[in-house]
Amino acid sequence: MSDPSKILVVQPSWVGDAVMATPTLRAIRELYPSAHISYLIRRYVKDLYAGMPWADQFITYRTGKSHSKTGKGLFDLATRLRSAKFDLAILLPNSFKTALICKMAGIPRVVGYERDGRGFLLTDKLLPVKERGKFVPTPIIKSYLGLARYMGANQCDLKMELFVTPSERREAEQVLTRCGLDADTMRPGRAAQPPLVLLNPGAQYGAAKCWKPEYFANLADRFIDELGATVMISAAPKERPIVEAIKRSMSHAPIDLSNKGMTLGSLKEIVRRCDLMVTNDTGPRHIAAAMNVPVVTIFGPTFPEWTEIYYSLERQVAVKVFCGPCQRKVCPLDHRCMTRLSPALVYEKSIELLGHNKERGVSLKVAN
Repeated sequence: MSDPSKILVVQPSWVGDAVMATPTLRAIRELYPSAHISYLIRRYVKDLYAGMPWADQFITYRTGKSHSKTGKGLFDLATRLRSAKFDLAILLPNSFKTALICKMAGIPRVVGYERDGRGFLLTDKLLPVKERGKFVPTPIIKSYLGLARYMGANQCDLKMELFVTPSERREAEQVLTRCGLDADTMRPGRAAQPPLVLLNPGAQYGAAKCWKPEYFANLADRFIDELGATVMISAAPKERPIVEAIKRSMSHAPIDLSNKGMTLGSLKEIVRRCDLMVTNDTGPRHIAAAMNVPVVTIFGPTFPEWTEIYYSLERQVAVKVFCGPCQRKVCPLDHRCMTRLSPALVYEKSIELLGHNKERGVSLKVAN
């Protein structure tokens, strides 16, 4: 079979999953250096991939009932893809809809995992790992790479990568300036201490993933009192109540990024400048790892195995409870998987990682 000339790679919808896809995207480009490769990606995730050298084109789309009413729905997207005349589609998400769209678009070869009842829509079906009829928790980063290996890729490095464009760097500096920080001095590799710490207390998945605001506040105060750290808090607009709860519980005033006009693009650059991130199991965790920033990840109701990223400068913290991991979005009991996870333990892991900062080195990833 000859190599494809036009490839469509359907991207994940979640930020964390999109970052975990980057080793696979790199492997696909290395496997097909001359092909025209397009990414089908939700519009709100596009900025995450800005500056990425492995794609020739981004094809964006929106979702939601209101958008469907304007004619930009499933059929419209399939028509757009059909006109591009792709000869291969590689599906990273496991959804039925992604396979259906590619079938409607007339793409002759569609590769993906046989999940969500979509096997009859695929020309090349990979079998997910199961045991006694149930899916075995398998790292998403390795599942994606399984697709690249199936296509023939030999070099499958697990290292995640993101890039920062000059405009994103300027946006980040504007956000930092609005916060009253000196953007020129807050650069990676700076010799000056104290450390710059970013807290990410929200989670799009649901409330069950969120560590208590009082615990984040306790941790932040300790960073400031004992290390003289500059503590910043990042959150999505709908997570503002969590940020406000943390600020009310703190003795000091943190830097609140959530109301300073930060975008996904500028977040990449701000994360890149940090010495440490402390986060729930959510998207910014993966951004930190992709930017070579130490990260402490707090796990509660979710299986760490699903989102294992094999990053040496990550410390995962969790407590064993009889009811977990339950994968629930809202805890029906007393949220013991999070309430029993103490700020002292997270601080201990944070100090351990901050000790690595002098040794880790910083690579500047700025796109031209």
